[in-house]
Amino acid sequence: MKILLLGKDGQIGWELQRALAPLGEVVALDFDSPGPLSADFSRPESLAATVRAVAPQVIVNAAAHTAVDRAESEPDLARAVNAVAPGILAREAAELGAWLVHYSTDYVFDGGGTVAWAEDSPTGPLNVYGQTKLEGEQAVRRSGCRHLMFRTSWVYGARGGNFARTMLKLASERDELTVIDDQIGSPTGADLLADVSAHAVRTALARPDVAGTYHAVAAGETSWFGYARHVIEFARDAGATVKVAPDAIRPVASSAFPTPARRPGNSRMNTAKLRGTFGLVLPRWQSGVDRMLTEVLGR
Repeated sequence: MKILLLGKDGQIGWELQRALAPLGEVVALDFDSPGPLSADFSRPESLAATVRAVAPQVIVNAAAHTAVDRAESEPDLARAVNAVAPGILAREAAELGAWLVHYSTDYVFDGGGTVAWAEDSPTGPLNVYGQTKLEGEQAVRRSGCRHLMFRTSWVYGARGGNFARTMLKLASERDELTVIDDQIGSPTGADLLADVSAHAVRTALARPDVAGTYHAVAAGETSWFGYARHVIEFARDAGATVKVAPDAIRPVASSAFPTPARRPGNSRMNTAKLRGTFGLVLPRWQSGVDRMLTEVLGR
């Protein structure tokens, strides 16, 4: 089996290279990959030629415009990457009879209330990023291709920058930290998403009826404040340099840190459909974060 992976150098894409390898030959590309095959999502039409040249049985799209604030000032680029390109990949998948695996976000919802979002909850994006990701979802569904769409949130990886690394740096430099406490979600490892994706693809190849949209996040919930406290206490226990005292990490409202793009307050995701369909047990968010921190801190 041949798998075309796009966005190979992103957090999820990097882990997918490992997770998908046992399933078949993985042709992994990014926007700047050398050679004749284009994976430049800012030129979506070039992707069609790449799909036709590779002729995969599975297309995995891990590429996205994820700079949420910057998307407000460059909506055309965000739409090209997050909406137009997935639509083209879906169209080509339908022509080939291939599966498309695509990733979306809790930002397609309006972030209201306290109930975890289900796959059929009403959408209502608050910003350009969320709107373009929703348009990408709609394009995939309109194509009629067989697809697995995973909505996720608060994604991190040991490779590259992330919230935990930022907190570790700040905690080693400052006596006091203020962290947002009115946005709730579940920190979710790119490695977990990659493993869930590979498992789902293997199932889908044998059971086409599992096609559809799924919510995929780690179990449990916390705020950015709770996440920061967990990261810093883990680092303190591991013997890392931590300057800030436990009682000097203070919760604040989102209004304390104005941003160009509005963020949802409620990023809770109901994963019952994913767990039931694929027979999965999702680990609590703390276990994945601890594993990542162990790698980052070199414990």
